[in-house]
Amino acid sequence: IICFISGNLCRCTGYRPIIDSYKAFAEETTCCQLRGTGQCCLEQEELESSSSTGGQILSGLCSPEEFPPVDPTQEFIFPPELMRIAQEQQRTTLIFNGKRTSWISSPSLMELLELKAKYPNAPLVVGNTSVGLQKTLHGGYHPIILHPVRIPEMHGVSSTDDGLVIGAACCLAQLRDILLETVPKLPAEKTKTYQALLQHLRTLAGEQIRSMASLGGHIVSRGSAWDLNPILAVGKSVLNLSSEDGSRQIPLNDEFLAGCEHADLKAKEIIVSVLIPYSMKDDFISAFRQAERQKNAFCVVNSGMRVLFRPGTDTIVDLSILYGGIGPTTLSARQSCEKLIGRQWNDQMLNEACRLVLKEIVIPPSALGGKVEYKRTLLVSFLFRFYLEVLHGLHQMYPSRYAELSKEKMSALGMPQNAVPQGVQIYQDVDPGQSPQDPVGRPIRHQSGVKHATGEAVYIDDIRPVDGELALAVVTSSKAHAKILSIDVSEALQVPGVVDVVTARDVPGKNGKDEEAYAEDEVICVGQIICAVVAKTLTQAKCGAEKVKIVYEDLEPILTIEDAIKHNSYITEERKVEKGDIKKGFKSADEIIEGSELHVGGQEHFYMETNSVLVIPRVEDKEMDVYVATQHATGVQELVALALNLQSNKVAIHVRRVGGAFGGKITKPSLFAVIAAVAANKTGCPVRFTLERNMDMLITGGRHPFYGKYKVGFMNDGRIIAADFQCYINGGCTKDESELVIEYIVLKVDNAYNIPNLRVRGHACKTNLPSNTAFRGFGFPQAGLFMETCLVAVATQTGLPHEKVRELNMYKGVNLTSFKEKFDAGNLWKCWEECLAKSDYYSRKAMVKEFNMKNYWKKKGIAIIPMKFSVGFNATYFHQAGALVHIYIDGSVLVTHGGIELGQGIHTKMLQVASRELKIPLSYIHLYETSTTTVPNGKYTAGSVGTEINARAVQDACQILWKRLDPIRRKNPKGKWEDWISEAHKQSISLSATGYFKGYVTNMNWDTEKGHAFPYFLFGVACSEVEIDCLTGAHKNIRTDIVMDACFSINPAIDIGQIEGAFVQGVGLYTLEEVYFSPEGEQLSLGPNTYKIPAVCDIPEQLRVYLLPNSRNSIAIYSSKGIGEAGFFLGSSVFFAIRAAVAAARRERGLALDFTLNSPLTVERIRMACGDVFTDMIPKDEPGTYKPWAISVD
Repeated sequence: IICFISGNLCRCTGYRPIIDSYKAFAEETTCCQLRGTGQCCLEQEELESSSSTGGQILSGLCSPEEFPPVDPTQEFIFPPELMRIAQEQQRTTLIFNGKRTSWISSPSLMELLELKAKYPNAPLVVGNTSVGLQKTLHGGYHPIILHPVRIPEMHGVSSTDDGLVIGAACCLAQLRDILLETVPKLPAEKTKTYQALLQHLRTLAGEQIRSMASLGGHIVSRGSAWDLNPILAVGKSVLNLSSEDGSRQIPLNDEFLAGCEHADLKAKEIIVSVLIPYSMKDDFISAFRQAERQKNAFCVVNSGMRVLFRPGTDTIVDLSILYGGIGPTTLSARQSCEKLIGRQWNDQMLNEACRLVLKEIVIPPSALGGKVEYKRTLLVSFLFRFYLEVLHGLHQMYPSRYAELSKEKMSALGMPQNAVPQGVQIYQDVDPGQSPQDPVGRPIRHQSGVKHATGEAVYIDDIRPVDGELALAVVTSSKAHAKILSIDVSEALQVPGVVDVVTARDVPGKNGKDEEAYAEDEVICVGQIICAVVAKTLTQAKCGAEKVKIVYEDLEPILTIEDAIKHNSYITEERKVEKGDIKKGFKSADEIIEGSELHVGGQEHFYMETNSVLVIPRVEDKEMDVYVATQHATGVQELVALALNLQSNKVAIHVRRVGGAFGGKITKPSLFAVIAAVAANKTGCPVRFTLERNMDMLITGGRHPFYGKYKVGFMNDGRIIAADFQCYINGGCTKDESELVIEYIVLKVDNAYNIPNLRVRGHACKTNLPSNTAFRGFGFPQAGLFMETCLVAVATQTGLPHEKVRELNMYKGVNLTSFKEKFDAGNLWKCWEECLAKSDYYSRKAMVKEFNMKNYWKKKGIAIIPMKFSVGFNATYFHQAGALVHIYIDGSVLVTHGGIELGQGIHTKMLQVASRELKIPLSYIHLYETSTTTVPNGKYTAGSVGTEINARAVQDACQILWKRLDPIRRKNPKGKWEDWISEAHKQSISLSATGYFKGYVTNMNWDTEKGHAFPYFLFGVACSEVEIDCLTGAHKNIRTDIVMDACFSINPAIDIGQIEGAFVQGVGLYTLEEVYFSPEGEQLSLGPNTYKIPAVCDIPEQLRVYLLPNSRNSIAIYSSKGIGEAGFFLGSSVFFAIRAAVAAARRERGLALDFTLNSPLTVERIRMACGDVFTDMIPKDEPGTYKPWAISVD
């Protein structure tokens, strides 16, 4: 299962519940399937059965009995009629004609060769994974496409005396299965090439791609990052070609991969099959690859290496080394290999080989994809690993002749392998006296969970087309900063199907508020919307958009935080808080660290549902129905009304559900709705506007890149007594949420630590990048990492254990924050002590130390990180909420409220609240959609308080109704709910009520630097253990324990899911996700092929979540706490565990330990930070002497 879902992406759950759900099909549904390994969940220590208050401590969120047993007889039968039709089609040619392309599927090789002769430029397409990708990324089309999947000769597999012959149309998954079946049947000496291929076939792309992409397509497309080609080339594979002129063979070698004309296919030839030869006894063949993510990611560098020795010796007879990912084609170190023939396989040969390879394989400093020094390091790191693998193989073949490798060298072999992930979820049960019908506090299933799984849940793009509906495509700026001199739409209007082009001149009212919907006179970032094309189909609209011509006059852009500081370009005034006297603090400090910096890169929201809106104009009164994926329905209503010069009462916003948001759908959907609404107003037709992934990422901003400088004074015992922080964020081109984000960074940067003398200054920089916006945590993930980096610097300088320095500086008891808000840190310490115990921190830390002493090229690290997270907003009006509850005559109940269902389960919790307050089963209650027509003036669903404030409103409405029913219940106490409702209706008692919550009282006075900025605080602690590969920078997350102060959870299943999902998203920010910009300000990471979020391979092998028992919160409803964002920062425990592993490597190599690691801590940064002879030997480029592929904007 893990293999099959490695190609899937999820941004919400953290994958653990998805994996657990598949256990319903396992022999023991409650087991992790690791019995006998010593790590089985059934072999772990038993849990304490109850808490001190009597409530049981429960493990697991669902019962296996809830799942119906698997019955194979009920599996869907593939329709026999379709099978019959498919058999008949085998004998006929299938032709599908589109407007621009004809797709032809031939039943015979002879016919295919005739077609290829007739259409020599027509590509052969099996799974469309290469041709289709190129079309998506670069446009263009092929008039003729040939489809060879029904040709037997191209699917056959045969074994010859020389090796395996694989049909070129076989998909990569078939190739893997063939090799898995073949390898055990052959002598090991014959299977070395096959083993190398299998190694890459486990990580190459995802199972979906492997099941579609063909071997022939993989070979002939010759992508530099294609992983199998270097192995096939060093393995001396042969291509069997055919054309109308006959058949021939050519070697699949470096010249073929380089596209040399004399070694290539002729225009009319096709690859029918591939011969993959058996390896020989004195052959050694290895494959290497390193990607930004372990699986389902293009490689940064790949390699195939082969050496052939004179029989019985280690004298090189033949040597091949090929690299991919570093140039436009796969590159061969042919000259280096030729110079090494005749040499013996020893350390002197390795040193010479490294020198020769670095000289021959030149990677220019401005190379596509960047990471130049890392790529150079991988060239020789792979070569070193190959050298050791061969030495190890020689010892196994001739143990008396070749010595066994030392433990140090053995530690370089192999890559970290992930075990099957397993999870533990521990929470406190409801009070034994609670009614069984009362769902509050129980792990109730997500209201739409089944519909999500079956695909029945309706999102904006799933709404059926409306009569007369038009599609909209936008034209965006290609300049970061420029004047618009002219917009020529004449050619666009000539495109068939195009109805109109909409610009700023067509806006009858206000063109946006803080940000223009349509750019008018000037563009201020790449991706800013200039105009929109509406057409009968999306294809026609996109074609029309391509025809719009815009003339610019360039202006100087500001792109980076450094540039903004130089130009004094800020969005808002400086935000500052000061506590104590920092001058006296620094004066009394034993030591001071000054001038240290930290950079934290940005992050894309990468919600599963891209921004989407459907606007339907009504015939009368100029009314508009707007269906939109947003976190802020009222904000959309306001901007659309302003743009159309209407009152808000004529604009109805509808939100059934949103497919993920994480803060990214607070402000931007309002602009997209304006774009579509203006088009609908101009044409009089319904307009649908759905952004494709790359366009969504180009236009919308993400998390703010962060730059921080600190000066810290401390005592020799580790106590921090003074700190001066300067924090900067890259806000992009408009204000958006940047003011709020920098305020929260200033207010939250202290995290869990009480620094008696502290000054924090914050600046939001204005640049010519897409406007950055809210993102889960609102600046705290950057600020918290900054604070923890400072703690690590102090611990390193004093030589004290990091956890001891943390304990020494943590808040204790009742205390004041830096902005003078009072709080109790009691639960912070409870979480800390619980996490130390549950994670078995100290004994595992000793085991990590022992592991590191035995392994030079692999290191482990462990870190434990505390958190003080402030929930909500620093203004009361952000916390207001409304609800409307109807009771119908049959007793059914309809609940509506102002919150938005983003996948976080808010609707489910509202149903639980209504069920408790009305004392009826959940089955009686329904929740339809969020709409401005039922609950007006709602605030946006964010800040972790969406559930609790709307729950208060629902509670208020239900209590009003319950009170109205009181006289009827007293007269008929044994009556049924339906009887009470029927009687109330007869007595003309209103069965509809509005509920309202005024909001938590919060405030922040920036003049006095004091305030009650947040309703309350939430505490948590995470302990993570990792293992890194010092040669490549790869790492695996071994185990994470999280203890979270969730108080009384309304729904433990949803809350634990939120904690896990936020944690994994945090792991993405801190270790994986990189946003690249060109020197001209264009975002380069525009889609899943260039931007990597965590996949199932990135989650901890063991993820254990514990909700702190016996904890209460007097402020929020039912003593709960808002949990949606808090888990995010705990992902930094993985960052600091990796840092600990890197420090162990540097310590062993005699390198400085007072180093700084910026975020994200990618494979590149890990590898280069470890430092060794290979990082020392590569050539370095002087910054400023070349134009880089990408720039850092943090």
